[in-house]
Amino acid sequence: MPKWLDIAVSVPAHSQVGGLLTYASDTDLALGQLVRVPFGNREVLGVVWNVHDTAPENSGGHKVRDIAGALEGVPPLSAHWRQLVQFAAQYYQRAIGEVALAALPPQLRDMTPVQLARRLKKKSVSNDQPMAALQSPWPLSEQQQQVLAQIDQASGPFLIHGATGSGKTEVYLQAIARGLAQDPQAQALLMVPEINLTPQLEERVKARFGAEGVVSMHSGMTGPQRLKSWLAAHNGSARIVLGTRMAVFASMPHLKWIVVDEEHDASYKQQEGARYSARDLAVYRARLEGAKVILGSATPSLESWHQSRPAIEGGRYLRLQMPSRIGEGQLPFVRRVDMNHQPRKTVLSTPLIAAIQERVAKGEQSMLLLNRRGYAPVLHCADCGWKSECSHCSAFRVFHKIDRTLRCHHCGFTERVPRACPACGNADIAPMGRGTEQLEEHLSELLVDVKRPDGQAVRVMRIDADSTKLKGALEAQLADVHSGEVDVLVGTQMIAKGHDFRRITLVAAINPDGALFSSDFRAPERLFALLMQAGGRAGRDAAQSARSEMWVQTFHPSHALFEALKKHDYPAFAEQQLKERLEAGLPPHSFQALIRSDARTQAVAQAFLNQGNAQMQSLLTALNEADAALLSEVSVYPAVPMSIQRVANVERAQMLMESTSRKALHKALDVLQQLLHESKSDPAHKGLIRWLVDVDPLAI
Repeated sequence: MPKWLDIAVSVPAHSQVGGLLTYASDTDLALGQLVRVPFGNREVLGVVWNVHDTAPENSGGHKVRDIAGALEGVPPLSAHWRQLVQFAAQYYQRAIGEVALAALPPQLRDMTPVQLARRLKKKSVSNDQPMAALQSPWPLSEQQQQVLAQIDQASGPFLIHGATGSGKTEVYLQAIARGLAQDPQAQALLMVPEINLTPQLEERVKARFGAEGVVSMHSGMTGPQRLKSWLAAHNGSARIVLGTRMAVFASMPHLKWIVVDEEHDASYKQQEGARYSARDLAVYRARLEGAKVILGSATPSLESWHQSRPAIEGGRYLRLQMPSRIGEGQLPFVRRVDMNHQPRKTVLSTPLIAAIQERVAKGEQSMLLLNRRGYAPVLHCADCGWKSECSHCSAFRVFHKIDRTLRCHHCGFTERVPRACPACGNADIAPMGRGTEQLEEHLSELLVDVKRPDGQAVRVMRIDADSTKLKGALEAQLADVHSGEVDVLVGTQMIAKGHDFRRITLVAAINPDGALFSSDFRAPERLFALLMQAGGRAGRDAAQSARSEMWVQTFHPSHALFEALKKHDYPAFAEQQLKERLEAGLPPHSFQALIRSDARTQAVAQAFLNQGNAQMQSLLTALNEADAALLSEVSVYPAVPMSIQRVANVERAQMLMESTSRKALHKALDVLQQLLHESKSDPAHKGLIRWLVDVDPLAI
């Protein structure tokens, strides 16, 4: 007897198909089964979402097509996994099929049943080998033991607020080891912001638990590698999955532990397609699966910090404190350099240069943080005022001296540096501002006469997105730092987090003031986290920590942010920021969503959003009283150009929606999405390319 199946397929965004299509099958199929189905003129992968015994009533006279076949040998995706996908699709305003299929390995999406059967014959990861013993390679500190005891006794979610170097990673590994020992089938998910920035953690996990039972999941892997890892997690043979944000959707039927390391990191928020927060979904998934979840950071996000306030005040997380470094280690002493007292256009202050020279002479390492790659942000003509603007974006092309190019970091448009000003012919065009390339060059010049203890010349190395393009380049550069071959390390935020540099005793932030006066209310939070994380790279070896320092060059040394940084006082900084946000009605005291439209002209992009808003407001009188009351709780601001309004010749506008009620905000988004779908074909919106919704945006 035929069955009718609702199947989730990946459909183009905003197609209104919704991702669930009806197909027929002569065989019984379980919910969550992977199948191949005809879709237009091609065949695609789908997931069985619902099964019906009767034919659909809304087929409109069209014949329901049969599925092409089921993928045998792969167990169905669990009910919890499907519920996670359904929640993510609903919350982040995307189609179920779009989220579900994006969570599966790309190679699996393209495989026929025959190809998959051939692939499954290959040897997969085995879990025959037992997980490693519970004992730590070194003694646990008293605060580590206390935190682990609290984790054992409570159900969570847990927020570990631990200083850099306090041993949070060992707590994660101990908690996971204990959980896996208690249940021979249990699985654990360990999430990190960027896998390429934490190779030491990957090595440590595999050394501790054995490479056989540990798999990785991140976008840097090849198609076959991702498929192998996914299958191992899906069939339960991989006990530990180590991955980036995409791993939150890993199919793990026996998931019992989730750890989100550096939970504050913006990398956990997806910026394409379904703009989900992997951190928030990890908390939801843990509740769904009955698993324990640990969020950890030296500088937690203000949302997580707010959620970890006492339960009597409405907190939902249990806050666990680890304020002390392991052993006798101390946090670096923070020195603020008032750049108002330095000569104009000074890059590195005289005291900082002297401090770096002193470290080199002692055989110690220094690290300089400048969060801007390239040689200079702009190339400029003093005669006519020409600047190196991108012809495709409303942004400047960055001057890269190494290959003599002007490169747009938004669309990728690259040209050779002109010999003279394109506007007036002046041959004297000069860089404005500075990036990591220029800082590296400047340092090499300043330290040219300084010698290492062995008499060798000083070596300055730069690590940023440009210097690590080639495969294996980052690993090779980090190895040089760890071996002591590098004396001064220059880089962007890539070097500020996740690294255990044992020889660095001095860290310097060169130009951090820009974020103090940003229009983005989250900028101070990001800056404080970056500086705290960067400072945490210094003095990680207890023997050297007493003389470790962090230098901050600033024109505003008395700013409250730097006052809190000097004391390593994250709670004081968080309290001040949360108070400001409460007074302004900003998250986490309210909820936000951004609706962005892309079009050929800015006028069309803004008009499309503003018309949708106007239609929604006019609907208030036609809605029932309850829905009208919900919508009235939502503030919708007029559409405006984005800060970088043109990228790759596409104009971009955004409209902000805000409410103190999450339910009201989502009701408004549901109504607005429907209206936008209905009006997209309006001739007045000719030139409209796409629109997207970003719930809980991290940047406005």
